Amino acid sequence: MPPDSCMPDGPAHDVERVRADFPVLAREVHGRPLVYLDSAASAQKPQSVIDAVNRCYAEEYANVHRGLHYLSEALTDRFEAARRRVAAFINAPEEREVIFTRGATEGINLVASGFGRAFLKAGDEIVLTEMEHHSNIVPWQLLETERGVRIRVAPVADDGSLSAEAVADCLTARTKLVAVTHVSNTLGTVVPVGDIIAKAHAAGVPVLVDGCQAAPHQEIDVQALGADFYTFSGHKVYGPSGVGVLYGRAEYLEAMPPYHGGGEMIREVSFRGTTFASIPHKFEAGTPPIAQVIGLHPALDYVAALGLDTIAAHERRLLARATAALDAMAGVTIIGRAPEKAGILSFVVDGAHASDIGTLVDKLGVAIRTGHHCTQPLMERFGVPATARASFGLYNNDTDVDRFTEAVDRVRRMFG
Repeated sequence: MPPDSCMPDGPAHDVERVRADFPVLAREVHGRPLVYLDSAASAQKPQSVIDAVNRCYAEEYANVHRGLHYLSEALTDRFEAARRRVAAFINAPEEREVIFTRGATEGINLVASGFGRAFLKAGDEIVLTEMEHHSNIVPWQLLETERGVRIRVAPVADDGSLSAEAVADCLTARTKLVAVTHVSNTLGTVVPVGDIIAKAHAAGVPVLVDGCQAAPHQEIDVQALGADFYTFSGHKVYGPSGVGVLYGRAEYLEAMPPYHGGGEMIREVSFRGTTFASIPHKFEAGTPPIAQVIGLHPALDYVAALGLDTIAAHERRLLARATAALDAMAGVTIIGRAPEKAGILSFVVDGAHASDIGTLVDKLGVAIRTGHHCTQPLMERFGVPATARASFGLYNNDTDVDRFTEAVDRVRRMFG
């Protein structure tokens, strides 16, 4: 098999050294070495993240903010250092524009609630696309029911690409927000969000970007993109579950009412009324996900140290290897062939339901995802009930790809 240590289109990526940082990759499944190709659902964690979370609970734990004792003050400093790390990771203009949430889903719901109450009325329009995750559809549908706003949907091309023009064609004088994914979790399509934002801003429309699948695969610069809101989840970028990030322009966040009410997000409370804390704390009611935030910091350090350009080049090579192998198999159809893709490969096998594919390859030690991937409108667009999906991460190697494609070929022959 070709070596993994040198990539033709990017800097060297020592994948075997990287794999040693992820304890779970040393285990076996069904008597075979684990091949983990489900990072788009949730990525595995390096030892540095595991150690940071364990140390937080074992040696450092206290509630953050407002405490005057040593542990509280020390962990508050680390908590806020993580906020600064996130701001640097996405190049946010100010760290106060970084809000910690339970995940990207909560980030989108926060915007739908706060932006909706502050800026939207009956008859206003929100533009989505056919490739959105349910988390970037359902909150807007709730707003549609509650406030009478209207949703318009930009179409996806037959190859799975999405053009800025398709989104721009949906803009009207009533459009008040565009909400779009940066990278499709089902197709792997890299969306030209910079161009979309430019066209939306030219019409005076702000843009929310769902960056869950972009953050692990490419550099994120919210200032260069011009994003008004940008959200991603910690667990997809090799950090803990239970924590996410919402970046928002201060001008919008300051105008939006709180999403949740409770402790921490207040300045003063009485039965005569309440005044709220400044951003970001206005949107961080209650005890936050402390250990998860602490663990997010080394996760971002880890991917930054490897280099997101290097990671992207490595994953592109794996994607090309897997794509070529599946293309050579009769009866296997890849869904989504946009010119620019991240390391996500969806496919169907003639005569086999997606769940059968997933079950059979699992018996061979290969973990993939099957189903509609929380993108049922996109499944309808491509005329399939479900797909099987392999998603590549910074720890996958050529052996993983070859064992995956050999497993798919075995499924194909069983059903064909």
